[in-house]
Amino acid sequence: MATKTVTVVGASGTLGSEIVRALLEKGARVRAMVRATSDRTKLESLGVTDFVVADLRDATSLQRALTAEPRAEAVIASAAGFSAHTARTKGDNSRTDTEGYRNLVDAAKNAGVPRFILISILECDKAPDLPHFSQKLATEKYLAQKNQPYLALRAGAFLDRAHDVVAQKVRKGVFPDIVPGVALDMIYSPDLARYAAESALDLPVSALNQSVDIRCSVPATGPMVAAAFTRVLGRPVVAKPVIPPIFVPMLSLVACFVPRLRDQVKVLTWIRKGGYVSHESQKQKDLFGELPTIEESVAQYCRDKGLIKPTA
Repeated sequence: MATKTVTVVGASGTLGSEIVRALLEKGARVRAMVRATSDRTKLESLGVTDFVVADLRDATSLQRALTAEPRAEAVIASAAGFSAHTARTKGDNSRTDTEGYRNLVDAAKNAGVPRFILISILECDKAPDLPHFSQKLATEKYLAQKNQPYLALRAGAFLDRAHDVVAQKVRKGVFPDIVPGVALDMIYSPDLARYAAESALDLPVSALNQSVDIRCSVPATGPMVAAAFTRVLGRPVVAKPVIPPIFVPMLSLVACFVPRLRDQVKVLTWIRKGGYVSHESQKQKDLFGELPTIEESVAQYCRDKGLIKPTA
């Protein structure tokens, strides 16, 4: 069987590099789509040699990237403008996350890409006016509108986070709790990456053209995650709020003067209302098997980060 080529958009990001790793472990040829200024060091260390330079806001560059030979069997899109949102954009992060993704979908359709795997976000259809969530939902709808075969993986909150500070905090006996008192669905990014690789390479065509919630088996509060770390490590770990409760009411006021914080505050406010919880797990189970538990995810995280020795 010929080696399948998969183009990874956002390959140099934290999740993107995990997706690349998962694809390589399954024997795929990875084509990393990067910007001209992207740091390729980590991808090269993983063994990636096929790079294409493109920008989501440059439709011509996307067309070149997706018609490169050998043609890709799938595109996995994990790029996000939300995390790069700055005051320079005047509070509008949609150019990458909406216009950019429309360009990408158009390029995939024009190139005849057999499947488009979108890293979406949990409950985005329940928060259609929320920044970041609304852009993901718009892309899902555009994929369906363009009749581009796709699978949207709606991921919960990352246990390891985009800029991971969890390990260094846990070493000090603390789990950083972003939303104290609120249960939310989580997923460890290597698990999401594995699902994305399976979606690109292994799932039958009949599994496409739907959205699938991706999460651990139960929603968890900060103390629940801290308790899992305690059990796995065999020493006390306690949940501690990232933002002291006394400062929470001030966030909206601060965001008025710091434009780059506005969207983040809106998202955090919504999450605090308890909306970041899935009510559908059967699709994930049918496609990828039993959902990981919080303790299983924490244990794997601890092994990956060197907090405990790997099991033999």
